[in-house]
Amino acid sequence: MSTILLDTSALLYWTVAPDRLTDKATQALEQAEVILLSAISIWEIGIKMKRGKLALPVTIEAYANRLETVNRVDILSVDVATWRQNLALNWDHRDPADRTIVATAMINQVPLVTSDREIREFYPDIIW
Repeated sequence: MSTILLDTSALLYWTVAPDRLTDKATQALEQAEVILLSAISIWEIGIKMKRGKLALPVTIEAYANRLETVNRVDILSVDVATWRQNLALNWDHRDPADRTIVATAMINQVPLVTSDREIREFYPDIIW
């Protein structure tokens, strides 16, 4: 079974700007049987919308509800194990969302789809 995890930017690209995905990322999304998302991505998108740094054609509630109805998508809660893995990362990176997404990828032992250079330099199993 093919499972991948999307970081927040890859999630946004996939859902609202698919032309921004690389061919490799697009292919991975098309072939994945399961697409994992961290719930922290919903939080991160919502915060960006509230601060006026991101505009979507729907509310964050509607966006999250739509994601929950996509057949192959599984939105993972940020649980204690994820926070522990986040804190255990030997990575000098301050963004809590990025750290949590990397921790989620590690726990689930899956490739991470991301355009983020800092994540790509730290986490070895990247698709971009």
